[in-house]
Formats: sequence, structure tokens, C-alpha cells
Amino acid sequence: MLAKIAVVDYMSTKVVTVTPDTEISKAVKTLLDNKITSVPVVDEYGKLVGIFSEKDGMKVFVESAYNQSMAGTVGEFMTKDPQVVNADASLVDVASKFQETPTRSFPVFQNGEFVGMISRVDVLRALLAIR
Repeated sequence: MLAKIAVVDYMSTKVVTVTPDTEISKAVKTLLDNKITSVPVVDEYGKLVGIFSEKDGMKVFVESAYNQSMAGTVGEFMTKDPQVVNADASLVDVASKFQETPTRSFPVFQNGEFVGMISRVDVLRALLAIR
């Protein structure tokens, strides 16, 4: 039963995004205000160009300690070429992928287009929904 559940069934489609030019402080505020662990970074055409995550925020924190300021843009700190998953992938496969990586959410693609995000919380939500 679980193997038949697809990513598309539980992914988030209303995704908050930032651009590479977004100021770091705004990106960190976006993570905190929306209670999310990462935010997709998109260009002016909506194409995914990276991810800004809590882990990237740790880079900002450490650099800020040395420079005594929190300056810079998302493009300077984001993870480029993040791992992605297909909307049609099995949620079981994605759960396995979560076990193998510290990544807490993945961008979701369908027919080559960025269509949403899937997180560990989304997978847990599916687990409760089927019981």
C-alpha cells in the first residue's frame, strides 16, 4: 500500500521562494516566518537555481561571526544543483533517500518543471494518513 503512494500526493505546491539576489537576512527571516527548513531559489523565470537551507544559514552565521556583519545575498550561500525528486516517484523511495542524506526537503520536478517541495514532515503525514 505505501509503495503506491507518489510524491505528488503529499508534496507542497504552494512554495515560498527567494531569488539569488535576496538579502541573507530576508532569506533567514523567510525560513523562520514560514517554519520551513529550506527555501527554493528561483531565477526571474521561476527556474530552480538552488536551495537555501538551515545548513546554508549556518555558513552565514559563522561568516558573520568573523566579519561582524550579516551581509550578502542568497546566491553567495545557497546550495547549487540540489538533489531533486520526480513527482511520480514512490514516497517509499523518497523516505529511503531521506534516510541516506541530511537533506530535510527536496525540490520536486514533473516533466522537467519545478512543481513543489517534499519534506520529511510530508512523508510522516502520509504515514499517519494511511493507518
